[in-house]
Amino acid sequence: MRGWRRFRAPAESHLMAHLRTSVWGPAEFVGTPPRRLVGEGLLAGVLGAAAIIAATLFGAWTGRSSLAGGEAGLVCAAALALYLSVVGVGRALVGIVALLGVCLALQAPQAAAGVVLMERGRVQTVVVTSIESSRAAVGGRGRYLCAVARRDGSPLTVRIWRGCGQATRPGDALTVVYDPQGHVAPRGMEAGAGMAGALRDLAPWAVSLVAASVIAVVRSYRLSVPPVALASPGRGATTHR
Repeated sequence: MRGWRRFRAPAESHLMAHLRTSVWGPAEFVGTPPRRLVGEGLLAGVLGAAAIIAATLFGAWTGRSSLAGGEAGLVCAAALALYLSVVGVGRALVGIVALLGVCLALQAPQAAAGVVLMERGRVQTVVVTSIESSRAAVGGRGRYLCAVARRDGSPLTVRIWRGCGQATRPGDALTVVYDPQGHVAPRGMEAGAGMAGALRDLAPWAVSLVAASVIAVVRSYRLSVPPVALASPGRGATTHR
């Protein structure tokens, strides 16, 4: 019985170590992480975030709905997760990076539309025809949606929430910015809007994605080859990922 316990303890320890390595990565280094892996993780994260944002922005600028809607961004996020899986990153960290990439891809369409409107949008005055409010807005915490029409009476197909508030009434004038090429839906003007404002909401997601990519790649560092490889004749301990 004692011999079985002595055999069972190392087996359980080895199993837990294997599970920890599979989930979070081996991270077999002491002290500061290798600079090469920090650079690799930084490059992968930056390229992944840039690809997600650039694909969505290109779609909004050119009117390609498959890109502007975020589908291309989701593909880029999946490609980044696949790359991390190939280089031996722990499964949990791959999942975290994939989740952050998806969140960035879902946030990018609104920011891309804002950039397009800031760059080539034109300003127009419209008239409020009706106002809707959510239950949260009645309590002062939600958004009001204004149905508006042009001066010639033709209604806009979208409802405006920027500039539409509790004090807004039918017949009031609102200023909207629209895309003359029709690739992006009109939206109301707001104070502080600009290129930086349009991309401001993306910054936390992009930074988180890059940071998670760096951590994931660094923790993929393996000092020695796996035990199965060590059992092969003619192979010794070498430095791997």
